Amino acid sequence: MNQTKAPAPLQLQGQDDEIDLLALLGILLDYKWFIAFVTAVFAMFGLVYVILASPVYRADALIQIEAKKATMPGLEDLAELTGKEPEAVTEIELLKSRWVIGKAVDSLQLDVYAVPHRFPYIGNFFARRFSPETEGEVASPLLPFADEYDWGGSDIHITRLEVPESLVGEDMLLVVGEGGRYSVQDADEVTLLEGKVGEQASGQGINLLVDTLVARPGQHFSIGRSTRLSTIDSFRSAIAVSERGRNTGIISMSLEDTDPDFAKAVLDEVARQYVKQNIERTAEEAATSLTFLRDQLPAVKNEMERAAAALNAYQISSKSVDITTETKGVLEQIVDLDTNISNLKLKQMELDKRFTREHPAYQTLLRQMGELEGKKAELEGRVSGLPETQQELLKLTRDVQVSTELYTLLLNKSQELDIIRAGTVGNARIIDLAEVDTSDPVKPKKLLMLLLATALGGVVGVVLTGLHVALTRGIENPDDIESLGLPVNATIPFSALQLEAEKVGERTGAMPLLALTHPTDPAVEAIRSLRTSLHFTMMDAPNNIMTITGPSPEVGKTFISANLAVTMAQAGKKVLLIDADMRKGYMQRFFGLESGHAGLSSLLQKQAALEQCLVATSVPGLHFIPRGPIPENPSELLLNPLFAQLLQHASKEFDIVIVDTPPILAVADALIVSKLAGANYIVARFSKNPLGEVQATIKRFETNGVRLNGAVLNATQKRSLAYYGYQKYGYGNYQYSYYGVEQKKGRSKKKG
Repeated sequence: MNQTKAPAPLQLQGQDDEIDLLALLGILLDYKWFIAFVTAVFAMFGLVYVILASPVYRADALIQIEAKKATMPGLEDLAELTGKEPEAVTEIELLKSRWVIGKAVDSLQLDVYAVPHRFPYIGNFFARRFSPETEGEVASPLLPFADEYDWGGSDIHITRLEVPESLVGEDMLLVVGEGGRYSVQDADEVTLLEGKVGEQASGQGINLLVDTLVARPGQHFSIGRSTRLSTIDSFRSAIAVSERGRNTGIISMSLEDTDPDFAKAVLDEVARQYVKQNIERTAEEAATSLTFLRDQLPAVKNEMERAAAALNAYQISSKSVDITTETKGVLEQIVDLDTNISNLKLKQMELDKRFTREHPAYQTLLRQMGELEGKKAELEGRVSGLPETQQELLKLTRDVQVSTELYTLLLNKSQELDIIRAGTVGNARIIDLAEVDTSDPVKPKKLLMLLLATALGGVVGVVLTGLHVALTRGIENPDDIESLGLPVNATIPFSALQLEAEKVGERTGAMPLLALTHPTDPAVEAIRSLRTSLHFTMMDAPNNIMTITGPSPEVGKTFISANLAVTMAQAGKKVLLIDADMRKGYMQRFFGLESGHAGLSSLLQKQAALEQCLVATSVPGLHFIPRGPIPENPSELLLNPLFAQLLQHASKEFDIVIVDTPPILAVADALIVSKLAGANYIVARFSKNPLGEVQATIKRFETNGVRLNGAVLNATQKRSLAYYGYQKYGYGNYQYSYYGVEQKKGRSKKKG
C-alpha cells in the first residue's frame, strides 16, 4: 500500500520576520464590530465615571519671601561675610516641614475625621445634588434598604476626640439616635460609648465631644483619629509648593480636595503657621543678641566705674588734675583705637556662636583686630616718652573714656534690639489668601477622560482581538495545509442556511440535506466541485471505498459526507453512505430515521440482517446504513471480519462507498476503516483547527502506514484584504444553479 510523504515542518508558506501590515489591517476589519463593541463599553464606563466622580477643586495661595535684614545693630557689615541669603528652595522645604504642617494639623485637628456613609458608587452623586429647602433638612433615602446612608444634607463636627492607643488609626462607627443622641461602636459592633450632641461623652478610654450633628436617626458615620505622623505626611504629599519664576521669592501653594472649604482652611492655616514661625525665628535672633548685650553691660559698667574711681584717686594723690595738650592728642587716638577694638571683640563673641576660627569671616575679623592692635602699640610707644605722671594720668583717663564709650554703645544697642524684637515682622508675608474657583473643578477633566476611556477601549479591543487570533490559530488559508504536503481538494464556504438547519435539527431531531433543499447554495456548489475532484482521484484508487474523517469533532465531516453522497447520486452514481461513527454519529437525522434504527452496530453484532440495515433514501441511487444503537465496543466491532466483508460486498454492488468515521485524533476507529479504503480524506474547519492538529493527523496516518489522499477546508468565511478559503479555491460569492430550478422560480414570481 502506498504511503503519503512525510509532512513538512510546521511553518506557513511565505512566512518571514516582516510584519504584514495588510494582514493586520484585514484582521482589524474582520473584528471591527467586536472592537467597536469593546470601545463602546469603555466609553460608556468613562461617561458613567465622569458623571458619578466627585469633582476635585484646587485652592491656591501666595507667599512672598523677602531678603533678611541684620538683626543686631552694629553687626550689619557681617552680612556680606556670613554668606548669601538662603534660596527659595530652602523656604519651600521649611514650609513643607513636619514642624509647620504639624502645627496646622494640631490647630485644625486634621487627624480627627468624621465621614458619613454613602451608598457605593452613586451616593456621592446624589448627595452633591441635594439642595435643602430649609436649614438642617436631610435627604430621604432613595432606596428602601439604605436608611443608614447619607443621601445629602448630613453634617457632623467633632470638637474633641481622644482615643486609647489601641484605637488610633482604627475606624469607629457612630450611629445617630433620636433627639440628638448617638452611640459609638467598634469594628465588631460592640458599643463603646453613648452620648448627646453638645455634651462630652466618655467611655472605654474615649473622650468625645460632638458639637454639630445633622442627620436622620439610624444614619451611620465613620469616625476616628489617625496617627499624627501619618496625617502630617499625607498633607506634606498633598500640598504642592513651588517658586513662581526663578529667584522671585514668590512661593505658590496649592491643595486639591473634593471639599473646597476644607482645602481653603488647610492652606490658609499652613501659610499662617509658616509666617508665624518665620516671625518667631527672626524675633528669636534679636532676643539672642539682646541677651548677649545685657550679659555684657554689668561687666562694662563695673569696669567704667572702677576706671573713674582709679583716675579720681590718682589725681588726688598726685595733685595733678589735667594732662598736657600733646598727651591729650595721643589720648584721643588711643581711645578711638580701644573703642574700635572693643567693638571688634563684641563681633568676635558673636561670631564665636556661629563659626569656627577657620571661617573666612572670623579670619577677616582677627586681621582687622591685629591691625588696630599694631597701631595701638605704636601710640603706646610714643606715650613711653612722656613724664611718668603724664603716662599714668593718660592711662587712667584712657580707661575711663574707653569704658564709658563702650558702655554707652552697648546701652544704645540694647535699647535698639529691644525695639526690633518688639516690632519684628519677619521676612515672609502672605500675599494672597487661599481661594477656590468652584465653577471649574480641576478633576475629572470630563472630555479628556471620555477620550482616554474611548481610546483605551479601542486599544483593549485590538489587544483582545490579537490574543484571540494568537490563541485560536485556526487555519484560514488552504496554503497552510498544502505547506504540510497534503493537497486541498476543495474549500467549502460557510452556509448560514445549514446553520439554521442544524438549529432546527437540534429541536426536532430531523435535519434537511442542503443539497436537496438549497441546491444553489455556494456550499453545495463547492461540494459539487469536490465531487469532480474526487472522481479523478478515485480512478487511481485500489477500490471505490472512501473514508472521510477529521482531526477533532464538530468540523463538518458528516455534513460533507451526506451532501457529497447526494451530489454523487444526482450525477447518476449508485452510492452507499455508511455512518461508521458508532459513538456519536447523527447522520440518521438527514434521512428521518430514529437513533435506534438498525444499522452498522446491529449488523456487526449479528442482531440484524443487511436488508434490515440498508435504507433506500428518497434520492435515487443513494442508499444509507446508519450507525445503529450505540455499542459498548465500537473499535472491536470495526475489527470484526464482518465489517471487511461488508465493505467488500458494498464495493461490488455500488459505484462508490462513502464511510463517515469518528475524529482520528480522538479514537482509533478511523484508522481501522481507512486501512480498508482506497482513498482517505480529512475535513478541517476554517479558523477552528490549528495547523498542529492537521500535522498530527497526517503523522497519525503515516505512522499506521495509511495513505492520506487530500483535505477539505470547511466553513470558510470571507476575510478582509485577503484571499482565503473559497474565494481562492471555490465559488466565492458566485452562485451557479440548475436552469430548470431557476426557470421554475421565475415563473412562480411572474404568477405571483
